[in-house]
Amino acid sequence: MAEFRVLPHSVAAQDFAAALGAFEKIVGVGWVIADEARLAPYRKAMLPVDIAAHAPSAVVMPNSVEQIQQLLKIANAHRIPFWPISTGRNFGYGSALPATRGQVVLDLKRLDRIVAVDPEMCTALVEPGVTYQQLYDYLAERNLPLWIDPPGPGPLVSLVGNTLERGGGNTPYGDHFEFACGMEVVLADGQVLRTGMGALPGSNSWQCFKFGFGPYLDGMFTQSNFGIVTKLGVWLMPRPAGHRTLLVQYDDEADLAKAVDTIRPLRMGGVIANTGVVGNAAIALTGVGPRSQFYQGQGAIPKEVVLTAARKFGIAAWNMTFSLYGTEEQIAPNLKIVTEAFERTGARVNPDAYNAAQVGVPSLTTLSILDWVGGGGLAWFSPVSPTRGADAVKQQQLAAAIHVDHGFDYMPGITLNARDMQHVMAILYDRNVEEQTRRADSCMKTLIRQFARHGYGVYRTGQGYMDEAAKQSGPVAAQVNRAIKRALDPNGILAPGKSGITI
Repeated sequence: MAEFRVLPHSVAAQDFAAALGAFEKIVGVGWVIADEARLAPYRKAMLPVDIAAHAPSAVVMPNSVEQIQQLLKIANAHRIPFWPISTGRNFGYGSALPATRGQVVLDLKRLDRIVAVDPEMCTALVEPGVTYQQLYDYLAERNLPLWIDPPGPGPLVSLVGNTLERGGGNTPYGDHFEFACGMEVVLADGQVLRTGMGALPGSNSWQCFKFGFGPYLDGMFTQSNFGIVTKLGVWLMPRPAGHRTLLVQYDDEADLAKAVDTIRPLRMGGVIANTGVVGNAAIALTGVGPRSQFYQGQGAIPKEVVLTAARKFGIAAWNMTFSLYGTEEQIAPNLKIVTEAFERTGARVNPDAYNAAQVGVPSLTTLSILDWVGGGGLAWFSPVSPTRGADAVKQQQLAAAIHVDHGFDYMPGITLNARDMQHVMAILYDRNVEEQTRRADSCMKTLIRQFARHGYGVYRTGQGYMDEAAKQSGPVAAQVNRAIKRALDPNGILAPGKSGITI
């Protein structure tokens, strides 16, 4: 009998070996991974968690809905939990690691078809293995006048995976779930659900109308473990006649409230159509060089050191980018409006900046953040608040103090929507240094708890922190999630522990 370093909870080695043999008959030789060498990539994390507590027992890679249905039948019979992933590149939020030890990673990267693109309705239907780069290339090769909306590590990331985590980008289609339309979901018992208009046989409106008839179900399958999404409809942005990216800079760190309060009415009124992103000098310096280039001391970099270094490269205390889209006749008056609005608050405005993500081009430039300290450690803390200057400052002061207390640099990239602000910040550390990993874990947990005490919840988090984040929502939310889970997955085989949800 084969020896397994990690087994699913309460599953005997003999039963697990039999199940893996049955899995292989379904997906084919080579598409079931149980040996340690090939499992290694699935046992890596950027988060400061104990990998042993999240180690998968095996990996299975189906290539069709029919194979997934057959796999689920066996998993139910043996009570073997599956952890579905799209590409496993959920950087800084957990990568491919399961929420709990012993789950079998259900790697869906072989489901990589762009099923359909409708250039007239500006829609696409894709499988989980399709990356933003793949869809971008598909559109470019056919000269279709459509834009995708890539997130930070866009070339590598799955559209389905990012959307199900309610991730975002930087064009006017930056809220990825808002611009999703229609899902195909394989439920735990193998049944296939098509949401929205997809439930109607022969429907031609599946990617055009989100809601269908009856309750709107799509949100249930985001950040949850209620089903396996095997197809997703997305809306694509018609390529605009033109665009203009602006860089707005404030030299005084105390001016964050001005930046937020100035952009809010412009976003609400539609003058600025896309997500504004404002980052501090420290996070901007990650695009220049490693931390050691600017500071070799212990603990967080002193503010004066950061600002002095930043000025040499034209970087301000706060640096905001957003874009204007349309014809020259549309852009010109809006450019005048936003320039005057920001200049009245003391900002400098550069109307000729460039940001690849804001013009629909996937890029890896944001991953330069990993070179700041090296060692592959990255955890994103992502609290939400109203798009209000006072809240931005309150969060900044709270976060900076906690980061400094734990010896880390405060490095925010704040997403500014019309009404909500996602104060995303990076905890960067060397994962090879145990002491740094412990401090990063403590920093993350402290941030979650302290922000919750001030009424600020997170919109997203990774393995090791899901229970803590879910706890902040209270017992009623937990009871409802558990009731749905028990109804749809009574054996608890789909991603137990995802977002803190179990049976």
